[in-house]
Amino acid sequence: MSSTGSGLRIQGDDNLQSMIVGTVMRKIKSRTWKKQRYFRLQEDCMTIWYKSKKTGNTHSTFSVSDVEAVREGHQSEVLLSIADEFPPDRCFTLVFRGRRGNLDLVADSADEAQSWIKGMRKLIENLENMGDSEKLDQWIGDWFKKADKNNDGRMNFQEVRVLLKMMNVEMNEHHAHRLFMMADKSQTGSLEDDEFVLFYKMLTQREDVLRVFQEYSGDGQKLSLSDLEEFLREEQLEDVDVVQQLAMELIERYEPSDTAKTLKAMSIDGFLIYLMSPVGSVFRPRQQNLYQDMNQPLCHYFISSSHNTYLMEDQLRGPSSVEGYIRALKRGCRCVEVDCWDGTNGEPIVYHGHTFTSKILFKDVVSTLGKYAFKVSEYPVILSMENHCSVEQQRVMAHHLNTILGDKLLKSTLDRKIPISFPSPEELKGKILLKGKKIGGLEDSLSGLMEPEDTLTGEVSDEDEAAEIDEDNLHSNSLRRRAKVGSQWTYMDWSPVRAVQMFTSSLYQFHFLSLPQKSKQRLSKELSDCVVYCKSVHFSSFKHSRMHSKFYEISSFTESKARKLLREAGAEFVLHNARQLTRVYPSGLRTDSSNFNPQEMWNTGTQIVALNFQTAGLEMDLNDGLFSQNGGCGYVLKPEYMRRLDKRFDPEVPQNRDGYQPLSFCIQVISAQQLPKVNIKESSVVDPFVRVEIHGVPLDQAKQETRYIDNNGFNPVWYDTLRFTIHAPELALVRFVVEDYDKASRNDFVGQYTLPFSCIQQGYRHIHLLSRDGTSIHPASLFVHLRVTKLV
Repeated sequence: MSSTGSGLRIQGDDNLQSMIVGTVMRKIKSRTWKKQRYFRLQEDCMTIWYKSKKTGNTHSTFSVSDVEAVREGHQSEVLLSIADEFPPDRCFTLVFRGRRGNLDLVADSADEAQSWIKGMRKLIENLENMGDSEKLDQWIGDWFKKADKNNDGRMNFQEVRVLLKMMNVEMNEHHAHRLFMMADKSQTGSLEDDEFVLFYKMLTQREDVLRVFQEYSGDGQKLSLSDLEEFLREEQLEDVDVVQQLAMELIERYEPSDTAKTLKAMSIDGFLIYLMSPVGSVFRPRQQNLYQDMNQPLCHYFISSSHNTYLMEDQLRGPSSVEGYIRALKRGCRCVEVDCWDGTNGEPIVYHGHTFTSKILFKDVVSTLGKYAFKVSEYPVILSMENHCSVEQQRVMAHHLNTILGDKLLKSTLDRKIPISFPSPEELKGKILLKGKKIGGLEDSLSGLMEPEDTLTGEVSDEDEAAEIDEDNLHSNSLRRRAKVGSQWTYMDWSPVRAVQMFTSSLYQFHFLSLPQKSKQRLSKELSDCVVYCKSVHFSSFKHSRMHSKFYEISSFTESKARKLLREAGAEFVLHNARQLTRVYPSGLRTDSSNFNPQEMWNTGTQIVALNFQTAGLEMDLNDGLFSQNGGCGYVLKPEYMRRLDKRFDPEVPQNRDGYQPLSFCIQVISAQQLPKVNIKESSVVDPFVRVEIHGVPLDQAKQETRYIDNNGFNPVWYDTLRFTIHAPELALVRFVVEDYDKASRNDFVGQYTLPFSCIQQGYRHIHLLSRDGTSIHPASLFVHLRVTKLV
């Protein structure tokens, strides 16, 4: 059986040898929570095992495949908090995929820390370099070890039956026993590891793929070069001009048999490997790379955007952390938000004001932004600032932005001339743009026309996005309230948005003591000067914007106000967003950090649709799906009809646009492979069904489901056909969802995959499923046949 360990040559690697022996390290959760744990790499080189010295047999494990990166030194808030106690060369952080919290560790010596840092990085690199076949062997091996209770490297038929349940297989016992006997080459009544691999491969023989293979095979044994070309041309709809070259490349790349390669043919094994590969997946590989024109004005792109980026959990009591910025930026996010308030010792802080979320330093956020802004994408990052600071601390903010970010901070227009339109993402590569209030206009600051009294500070309205809460017709005013937290009453000046957030929470009680008072905010010139292309302004109406607004002025709306504008003037909204940027953010009532559906905002051409990245679910699946194209760079070019000023597009009536051509989308859901269990009981097996959802303009919103299959999450087969009509394909997203059917209660989520309709490859394709967190659940997949045709 192939193993990670053998591939790494453990014997010659001192770091891995040391990890297998094990190390006592401190697990750190806070300045006061520091516990010793014994950590050890298992022999499979895939699992880290650890336990407390005091808790006897209690232990925990995690997979190396769950670890995304290793950070050396004091690179987390937790480790920074104990920096005076432990030097950086003994500290490191394991960063997990998805939304799982990081693991902060302190070794007893710098050498021990380096053994784990280098060893973990080697294991992670090895996993990333694994081919699909190796990953599958590794997955089989993991299951074998789980079922081999007495660790003798063998399994009798009873153990195999238990394993099948664990692997989500409910199958005929007679059939399973027949396969077991065939795999038992040594005739010992038990399977060794290589025999188990053989058993698994017989168990997973793909009749669905074999059926397709034999339909195109001339002799039923292989696909000749011409057979394969016909399949690629007729079923996969590959370009006729390159199909011969493509067929040769696929044989060379995916065919495991040298004999078949010599014959310029493909066996059933090679055919399956091709269909399971990225080339055979549902997502067209070319569009996963950077393929769009990046030289259009900035307002012509959808921009991956985060709301309250500093929050890790809810909006009332959750922790604030720079980790929120790191995670968002590593997911390709290009617009992050920061809420700034006066802090102690003259240092501005970041937190969800007037709530019980924890506080972090503004300068730490800026440092994190400087370090991580361009690791995943070179294209510009917008820092959306909600400013509640005094003029003095605003100057400190400006100082940090300038000194920490340096040349990365955009401080002037690109050519230092008065611009008439946005520069492009290509022109703004490597730049961080501050979005916030500005004294006067961009023209004033460039031409030196500002009045002398405006050169130090200026007044701006404080009607920013944090104070808008249309649900309650509140304005950006200050309210004096008596708040009860526990048994203590206190008086506070809280903004209306916080009042509604707190009032809707059962944790707090309020007495409203005075009427609101309108106010103006003083703005420092130093901070104002940091704002160039993204000046925050209050929105009056589309007519006012059309007549008076500058292209660099940006307005922010709550989701409810955006919906109201969409209902009243959808086509005007689209036209407005062809000229200037708009940001839409979640309602202040979403205290649990839930999200609204971003699709209805993208339908208006809104570029900055800000979501709570820390909250998994349908909304983040759609965001991940849209921005999975174009190299994951965080920018997606809007459809041409949403960028033109001489045409009108109404998302409610997509049929009225030029070039309207509806499409028929037909999906045959054939089968699924190795679906994960959702119920930890050994006896439970999923009853899977597949739902296909279309998200787009209102006319395209639709969902259909297959029937459910009883007791088979291992290799369920449907051959169910679902049909949709797509009216605005350029805006549509397709979400494939697998759930476990339950008559008595809510269905359990199993996996999903979301992608743009325009990126779909037709023909026989595999869909590699993702978890609720958006991480891979290899080898779980769907096998489908897809066809798109024009409707007359």
